[in-house]
Amino acid sequence: MPSAKGELFATTHWSVVVAAGHDLTPAAAAAAERLCSTYWYPLYAYIRRLGYDVEDAEDLTQGFFARLLEKNYLAQVDRQRGRFRSFLLGCLRHFLADRQDCARAIKRGGRCTFIRLETQSAEEQYRQEPHDEMNAQRIYERRWALTLLECAEARLRQEYVAAGKAALYERLKIFCTGAEPTSPLTYAELGNLLHLTESAVRCAAARLRRRFRELVREEVAHTVTLASEIDDEIRYLIAVISA
Repeated sequence: MPSAKGELFATTHWSVVVAAGHDLTPAAAAAAERLCSTYWYPLYAYIRRLGYDVEDAEDLTQGFFARLLEKNYLAQVDRQRGRFRSFLLGCLRHFLADRQDCARAIKRGGRCTFIRLETQSAEEQYRQEPHDEMNAQRIYERRWALTLLECAEARLRQEYVAAGKAALYERLKIFCTGAEPTSPLTYAELGNLLHLTESAVRCAAARLRRRFRELVREEVAHTVTLASEIDDEIRYLIAVISA
């Protein structure tokens, strides 16, 4: 199956923030929207864990992204130090410190009207977080890791749908991670359902697993500045999820 490296994935998160300091082209605006939607919930969960209520956490998250894209925060740091997740969290902490003397956060609007507001579903998700086990930073990093995996899985599904193999994906998606994950059905039983041989199902599962890992690597690559940092960041992602 060919790689789906469209224009949406042709830039890193760093370069999106850099571009936001100037006039956004349609492609840059689309990339900025994707960046904001990717990090919206991890940052919202971080703010909620600090003790802010639902409404204030929503307004602060919105206001932060407005400030991030309008003020070009990236110019204030050395891109060669740290990871984008750490940079973003540092910017948020600075933003929250600036807002402590304000009774309300920046309201929605400005150039960030493209950020989709899904506060109700975000809050429902937040209520399912393990409140006694994670501080604000740990919940942010775990949600960052899971969001990258979700983005990779969504892209993988889109590729299979585009190739007319949606049914194959739905049956085999359980094999995305791990060498031999537990499945309610054997390869032979899946083969009967898919009208494929057991050997063909094994090969298809291996291809799906390999492609998923490639997409995870691409997602991680968007968050670093050097190719040499990708493997370390993937190891960190695995550690965060496994903790």
